[in-house]
Amino acid sequence: MELANVRALRGPNVWSQLTVIEATLDLRQVTMQFPLELAKFRGQLTEMAAFLAQEDETEVFSQTQQDRSILLGVAEVVVRLVVGLQNAAGSLVTLGRVVETRETGLFRIAFEYCEEDVGRQALKDALRLSRHALALENLLPGHAPELAMSAAEMVDELRTLDQQIRLGPSTNSIVMAAVARGIPFRRLNTRSLVQLGYGCKQHRILAAETDRTSAVAEAIVQDKELTKNLLEAVGVPVPKGRQVVDAEDAWAAALEIGLPVVIKPKDGNQGRGVAVNLSSKEQVFSAFAAAREEGREILVEKFAPGSDYRLLIIGYKLVAAARREPPQVVGDGRHTIRELVREVNLDPRRGEDHATPLSKIPLDDIACAVLADQGLIPDSVPAAGQLVLLRRNANLSTGGSAADVTELVHPEVAARVIDAVRMVGLDIAGVDVVASDISRPLEQQGGVIVEINAAPGLRMHLQPSSGQPRPVGEAIVNTMFPPGDDGRVPIVSVTGTNGKTTTTRLMAHIFRQQGKCVGMTCTDGVYIDDRRIDTGDCSGPRSARTVLSNPTVEAAVLETARGGILREGLGFDRCHVAIVTNIGEGDHLGMAGIETAEQLGRVKRVIVENVSPDGHAVLNAEDPITLAMADYCPGKVILFARSGDHPAIKSHLAKGGKAVYTQQNWLIAAEGSWSARVASLNNVPLTFSGLIGFQVDNTMASMAAAWALGIPFETIRSALETFSSDIRKAPARFNVLEAAGATLIIDYGHNSSAIVALLDAINQLPHGRRRIVYTAAGDRRDEDIVRQAQLIASGFDEIVIYEDQCTRGRADGEVIRLMRQGLSQGGRLSSILETRGEMVAIEMCLKRMEPGDLVLIQADQVDEAIQFVQNYISKLPLAVATQANPHRSRKSFEEE
Repeated sequence: MELANVRALRGPNVWSQLTVIEATLDLRQVTMQFPLELAKFRGQLTEMAAFLAQEDETEVFSQTQQDRSILLGVAEVVVRLVVGLQNAAGSLVTLGRVVETRETGLFRIAFEYCEEDVGRQALKDALRLSRHALALENLLPGHAPELAMSAAEMVDELRTLDQQIRLGPSTNSIVMAAVARGIPFRRLNTRSLVQLGYGCKQHRILAAETDRTSAVAEAIVQDKELTKNLLEAVGVPVPKGRQVVDAEDAWAAALEIGLPVVIKPKDGNQGRGVAVNLSSKEQVFSAFAAAREEGREILVEKFAPGSDYRLLIIGYKLVAAARREPPQVVGDGRHTIRELVREVNLDPRRGEDHATPLSKIPLDDIACAVLADQGLIPDSVPAAGQLVLLRRNANLSTGGSAADVTELVHPEVAARVIDAVRMVGLDIAGVDVVASDISRPLEQQGGVIVEINAAPGLRMHLQPSSGQPRPVGEAIVNTMFPPGDDGRVPIVSVTGTNGKTTTTRLMAHIFRQQGKCVGMTCTDGVYIDDRRIDTGDCSGPRSARTVLSNPTVEAAVLETARGGILREGLGFDRCHVAIVTNIGEGDHLGMAGIETAEQLGRVKRVIVENVSPDGHAVLNAEDPITLAMADYCPGKVILFARSGDHPAIKSHLAKGGKAVYTQQNWLIAAEGSWSARVASLNNVPLTFSGLIGFQVDNTMASMAAAWALGIPFETIRSALETFSSDIRKAPARFNVLEAAGATLIIDYGHNSSAIVALLDAINQLPHGRRRIVYTAAGDRRDEDIVRQAQLIASGFDEIVIYEDQCTRGRADGEVIRLMRQGLSQGGRLSSILETRGEMVAIEMCLKRMEPGDLVLIQADQVDEAIQFVQNYISKLPLAVATQANPHRSRKSFEEE
């Protein structure tokens, strides 16, 4: 029983819109070594992990079979165990999947996770337990309790891990409020830094701080003496006191102010080092020593009698208030204080960190000092009903509790607290108030504001010990995102077999015509407007997240390749428009379990499945696999085809749908019975006056996406007329150059369907002899490489084939051998030249180029190939090397 290919899919994926971990589960050795019955295996596991016997909501689906194998059942139980371990640890998930592969005993499994590290560890633990269950065949029954203990320990470790890495309650409440509003989020580090929204619409939070929280305001409230002086200046009641230099000075200050007093660090937080209601020199000295451990500068202030209240101010409004109680136990006449504390700490709401509603009560030196003031020690047995304090301050972080009193706060109290927060300038503040009665004005009862806290903890308001929870997360989100703002910029996701990059670039150009700052990812790199910030194939989720985290981006166009979807899922939660250009033959088949075009379509369909409900899928009606994706779109669908008479277009329009097609060389937008001419193909340089069919398809797809986003037709027309497939705007995407009387085309086509489209395109261009520089990618199937060579042999007169330095796992010479096999089956090819290295092959072909030739260079290293061609033709004697004029009319091409 082994695992392989374990990967986390952190965005919507082929399994689900949830985050999942997938793996290959290898049970082949189980078949050989353990001919067991499924019921017995499950029974052994249930002894170790009792939750397996419980009815739960776990969804474990597998392929339906009449004769279900024992191994399939074993795989299902393993997945259920992974899900059960996470749930038992408090990480609530439900989804599991099992799929058999072609090889008996190998299964693809997937399961939901909340925290990736927890999910991965649960998978390892499930495998360990399953191996134990298999081994029990040869062990005595008495070993089962020992293994049951092991399962319980695993759950405890998972729970601890989950609490350590999950978002704390404060941050999580804000994130969940954002999710409820449809605002996307992304955790930026392992702590509490979270991005809400995308691009220029984003905001960031760090626990209960936002990107609007003033650093100056935070600096002010960290200086408690400065804060007190500022509050006094606006008439807010504060306690008298001063800073002291040592313990003797602290006692002197206490006598000046009048006992009892409070001692605290000048820049402390979370109640650390704070001691209250001190009336003796010994107490003051001890408290000073404790405070000095938390900070070098110490304050002594007049103790204000009354209850400890925390008022939460968000956007200068009172959102919540709680009365806090210090950590305490009540005697029963039988148990020691140590035992009573231990009993209280068993409350599941109490934890070791801030992930739980309450914190455990510490029985530390400070607690012992407070007990000593009451004449007690930890082993004392208090009388029944006797209240025993363990701290004098009421902070939740040191074991205190809180009761909601929001409805009791007097308007004048709220007004003074808001005045205080305005004075220091915090957008979110926790204000500590001491008063006898929060329902009366502070001035009437000698109440005071003792402290203002930046990044206040929200636990007491989210899960108070008693009273009503308050929607504080929602209040924080509402200050960053006004009603109706979902924090999203327009996202267009583009996938398919061919045409992805050109369509992506054209769509970005349309956005730029609107004056938007565009983030774009494609196989050429990552771009912010025209500036490339990353190079290489950047069509995966990492690059998408890079764009969506850029605060200047106002619109995003994301090429979304098969590999990234399979490897990690999408880099976004949903898009406004999903474009699928086509699903062609021979593209990445035989890789990652994708054997057929239908399976490839299933992968690429993920972007359609994750269109916003108010968004659109733009689908190629002429491709049956792509057209079938319409049924999976949560939003609306726009179809495109080269003819409005296509049956799918006519049917879609008859139902009131939208479509884009061509008619008499015009691009037409239609909805139901309405239609309009948008642009003449004679004026769209990308299409060479409509001659290049696949570029017409790319143009229609981009036009449809722009229409879906509400971009005016005038803007779309202007963009289409100013975008051409030149080397700068769309490198290696059917770039046409003229050099020394020959026509050069630089393209990136690398599969059979791309070659078919290229042959159709060059048939429209004037030329004599056809030459091509080409190599097949080594990670394609044998039959795909042979098929590509067959097509080339039927459409070209001469080929220069080469084997690149990277053969992608194949032996040297193997790609050339397969290509020669296919080239021998063509009817037109008359000359085959062979070399090694892309630039050498290009140079060899260019040296043989003659006037009237059409030379197609399939670029693999795009930037290097383009630079090489430009340098070469610039040195030709009397050569004129220019971009071919795409504005020549159809008639001029035909005349030539």
